[in-house]
Amino acid sequence: MPRSLNPTNKYHAPSFKKVWKPLTKIFSNIPPLASRGNRPLQMDFEHQLKALVFFHLEEHTSASHLIQVLKEDDFARNFVAPAAGIEKSSFSEANNDRGLEQFLYVFKELYRQANKTLPDEYAELGELVAIDGSLIDAVLSMCWADYRNGSKKAKAHLGFDINRSVPRKIFLTDGKGDERPFVSLILEPGQTGIMDRYYQHHKNFDLWQSEGKHFVCRIRTNTKKTCLKTNKVEPDSIVFMMLLSCLVLLM
Repeated sequence: MPRSLNPTNKYHAPSFKKVWKPLTKIFSNIPPLASRGNRPLQMDFEHQLKALVFFHLEEHTSASHLIQVLKEDDFARNFVAPAAGIEKSSFSEANNDRGLEQFLYVFKELYRQANKTLPDEYAELGELVAIDGSLIDAVLSMCWADYRNGSKKAKAHLGFDINRSVPRKIFLTDGKGDERPFVSLILEPGQTGIMDRYYQHHKNFDLWQSEGKHFVCRIRTNTKKTCLKTNKVEPDSIVFMMLLSCLVLLM
């Protein structure tokens, strides 16, 4: 039995419209989403994205809960759901099988908007980009998300814009995807990447420098370090050592 609802539009409508407003500027240029079969799409990408935004804002407990609200809530039925409504099976199919190209396009365009709007902090340090990879749990039916027997995971390779506190670039692979090659894709010449010790790879260090990309990378404890030159550090400074150049070799 579906739970009875007491829909109230005055709470979620303003917050939804505020989140949705930046997206209205980019929908005309989003790559078209085509049906993969002979059956026409019951949910286009715009409605798919609206449903997911609504799902997270309202903190629905499941897809079933969301579908119920899309049927019974006046605001959700008229502004979020497709005109003909959407069934759970079609909604699940839409979110499982399509939309990746469109989501990545939305991500890129929203960052461009944020980049023009948000203040640029720490300008004296240049453009700072934190780089890391993060595993995302996947269901066993997602065969492409290879990780280990009995476990499926995807991996997001993310560049985070520290100057503006927003994600900057993202790449997706299966869970076994190596993180190091994505540094060159995330960083642009003149930027400084900030990475943990997993990214230590001396051939890559040379490559990034040849590409005009800077980096700060933690190194492993078993690394042999030969200091070539040190610079004077001001008393009471947060910097405790400054190296003009340093030769780093694995033991």
